[in-house]
Amino acid sequence: MEDRDTFLKEFRGETLGTVSAQSSADELFQNQTIRPILKLQNDLFIAVFINYINKNKRDFYSYSVEKKLQTIENSIQKDIKFRNSLKGIVMGLFTIDEYDAYIQNSSNLNKRMMNLLIERLKSQVQLFEVQNSN
Repeated sequence: MEDRDTFLKEFRGETLGTVSAQSSADELFQNQTIRPILKLQNDLFIAVFINYINKNKRDFYSYSVEKKLQTIENSIQKDIKFRNSLKGIVMGLFTIDEYDAYIQNSSNLNKRMMNLLIERLKSQVQLFEVQNSN
């Protein structure tokens, strides 16, 4: 297990965001674990979302930018099956210690995780302009 945990931490890279003595445990987890995983998995999240809209939101490509942004948010907030799939993509890269920390406060950490992912996808909405048949 130690080899896996060491590999995961090295593979994911450095802490993203500010960490200080005043940082809460959730903030530390967000910046040391969630943000690096989201960055690492970004291309996969893009592909997964393109697949999701191709299967579930066929007219997405004709939406205004504002409606696309709302659709990104609603898809992740309201489609529980899709949301759980996205959580799994993140959680699969947790170390055992990170998983133990996560389960202590999973509700708040899930909110942080999904909000960060929503913002990440929204900031890349231009990638969802042309229908992609991946």
